[in-house]
Amino acid sequence: MLSNQQPDNMNKGPVSQFIEHHYRHFNAAALVDAAKGYEQHLAGGGKMLISLAGAMSTAELGISLAEMIRRDKVQIISCTGANLEEDVMNLVAHSHYKRVPHYRDLTPQDEKALLDDHYNRVTDTCIPEEEAFRRLQQHLFRQWKEAEERGERYFPHEFLYKTVLSGDLKPYYEIDPKDSWILAAAEKNIPIVVPGWEDSTTGNIFASYVIKNELKASTVKSGIEYMVYLTDWYRNNSGGKGVGFFQIGGGIAGDFPICVVPMMYQDLGWEAVPFWSYFCQISDSTTSYGSYSGAVPNEKITWGKLDADTPKFIVESDATIVAPLIFAWLLGW
Repeated sequence: MLSNQQPDNMNKGPVSQFIEHHYRHFNAAALVDAAKGYEQHLAGGGKMLISLAGAMSTAELGISLAEMIRRDKVQIISCTGANLEEDVMNLVAHSHYKRVPHYRDLTPQDEKALLDDHYNRVTDTCIPEEEAFRRLQQHLFRQWKEAEERGERYFPHEFLYKTVLSGDLKPYYEIDPKDSWILAAAEKNIPIVVPGWEDSTTGNIFASYVIKNELKASTVKSGIEYMVYLTDWYRNNSGGKGVGFFQIGGGIAGDFPICVVPMMYQDLGWEAVPFWSYFCQISDSTTSYGSYSGAVPNEKITWGKLDADTPKFIVESDATIVAPLIFAWLLGW
């Protein structure tokens, strides 16, 4: 078992050393095992997909995820449209965010007051509409419009890459750009898959332009095209040690990409399609009747996603706490 192996702490920093010494049982031990499994997967030449559910960008996961990207600890990302856009919103409007640590005590009237002040609440953090949504909107619209006029089509993440790499947003930067995972991903041009982008704020904004006949729906590539894109990437990258799957939260960010494997061999009839070669999920969704987000990894064997001997880990805890600690281990902090 991974937990019985002697770790190499020669290059580990104080956070990792603390984890190694104190995290010995239950979810704490699962965290350590998952981190070591991830580390061994990369050391063996494997590649890793990270999926981001929820509002991990607003939780500022970019502080550690950006460094993971720069250090080649992740080769492809699947995320919700919210995570895609909210990292950039934090980059350009951080000082305008409002933190509400007493959010559990808010009345419906308090919530309405936040709306009237143009704040959208995500747990204890309120995103400012004007400085975040609208500031990003004008630059994205320019990218959408110019592409359409040239007869070009791109994925949602590609349009965002173009926006951040253009330098147009630099005057608005309010955090250290090294803490933006989108900027790090754009600079390395790593692939991103964004299933269900249409339900994000920028997806809604794009839809509004389509309804007003100012843009064509076809200008932004679709979810089916994302699956085709992912299929091509997986075929080209799953040799050798294979591709691991590190799932933060549940939902479509994880459900969509993990299905690419059974789709290839069951629906396309392709032979010798490798299973995902490592799997870890961080989730506080408990196992229940019909809950895929709370399903234990073994259930994925029956769906042709994981093999019987695939290293499997589940850490039933808060991803905003667990993910940065696992990333700290992998980065040697």
